[in-house]
Amino acid sequence: MNDLYKKQVSNALVSWFEEEKRDLPWRKTKNPYKIWVSEVMLQQTKVDTVIPYYERFITKYPSLESLANANEDELLKEWEGLGYYSRARNLQAGVKEVMEDYNGVVPSTRKEISKLKGVGPYTAGAVLSIAYSVPEHAVDGNVMRVLSRLLLIKEDIAKPKTKKIFEEAVMKLIDEKNPSAFNQGLMELGAVICTPTKPKCLLCPVREYCTAFFEGMQEELPIKTINKKTKIHKMKATVIESEDGRILLEKRPTKGLLANMWQFPMVELPTPNHTVEEIIEHDYQMSIVKGKEILTFKHIFSHLIWEMESYEAKLINKIDIPANCNWFTREEIENQPMPVPVLKIWNAWKERN
Repeated sequence: MNDLYKKQVSNALVSWFEEEKRDLPWRKTKNPYKIWVSEVMLQQTKVDTVIPYYERFITKYPSLESLANANEDELLKEWEGLGYYSRARNLQAGVKEVMEDYNGVVPSTRKEISKLKGVGPYTAGAVLSIAYSVPEHAVDGNVMRVLSRLLLIKEDIAKPKTKKIFEEAVMKLIDEKNPSAFNQGLMELGAVICTPTKPKCLLCPVREYCTAFFEGMQEELPIKTINKKTKIHKMKATVIESEDGRILLEKRPTKGLLANMWQFPMVELPTPNHTVEEIIEHDYQMSIVKGKEILTFKHIFSHLIWEMESYEAKLINKIDIPANCNWFTREEIENQPMPVPVLKIWNAWKERN
């Protein structure tokens, strides 16, 4: 990779980005906190989905201090629907560290910012380059796809060690005078032009420097091994209503999948030798009469699938519910943070009740 090639690629990419970039709310600021929020939200979530969440979130938590002091349930409610809720918790934990250890100023070096909770190599590079104009790599899936084609890199991007190759490639190519536009240009190119299938090569600003294009290999790259088979869990949720119209919710454990979110009592199927009603009677200390089916659907997480069944039920009698459970009015339920599959069931139940 000679100096002329690096300069040509960098200039072409930066010029294209500055002319063609999408109008996105986080591109109107250099505030490192706001850029940090946007980058966390954009992890594993589409841009169009993130925009309204980002705008609402920044309105409610306009500063590091406001997020650091936020109530966790309220924070999770703001995040509701975005998924991957550990992102929100880690973001708040990282912000608290900035307030406590860095006098409320987001660090401007990779070494320091990488110490913050939830800030990985990509987020660190994105915040540093966009907010502080520090020439640092920010390598995500989009960037790896673009560079694998541009430089004909055939290493398997599913292997963690391969990322180092792409990080080094970015550091060789990056425009040190405008690292913000360069890194965002790579991300933008991967999002709108150099797409996973059917890349729009004729519209690409760096086509004449792309090795894969000239080799006719653009649709064969990047190389990525297929993930292991996704594990399927069959789950049955029950919406239990008491005589006074209250609904039972249980809070999930403080760690793990969907930590601290509220859900309806949920049982994993099959339940050998016991009915769901018997398990609820034993685990939740109550008797119920099962009613109609509410909804059957699949919910796909990154590493597993829930095959959901849901039913309504009426409470007959209760003793003492577990400590992680509570009865809520309809109005109170609307204020509790619930994951998307639980919201689906709740909205379907409300429509007919």
